[in-house]
Amino acid sequence: MCLAIPGQIVALTDEALGLATVEIAGVRRTVNVGLVDGDGRGPAVPGDWVLVHVGFAIARVDEDEAMATLALLKEMGAEYETELEELKASAIE
Repeated sequence: MCLAIPGQIVALTDEALGLATVEIAGVRRTVNVGLVDGDGRGPAVPGDWVLVHVGFAIARVDEDEAMATLALLKEMGAEYETELEELKASAIE
């Protein structure tokens, strides 16, 4: 299963390429934020919450929605834990 998991942008790593470091459940990964940069709300910045799917931030969400989504994902149990383990083992560079 592939989930879109909420994460928070902690740093912009390459603005020209649209790359940012995002923290997802304690794991930091480089993701492409180009899709949310074009959402009409200006460029993504540290502190923004985004939904991350296969190395791309696909939507911006507010913190309340991010927390609610994380709570629901945790209720999924094994599927969510498997997704987190795969995230920890990955290196999106």
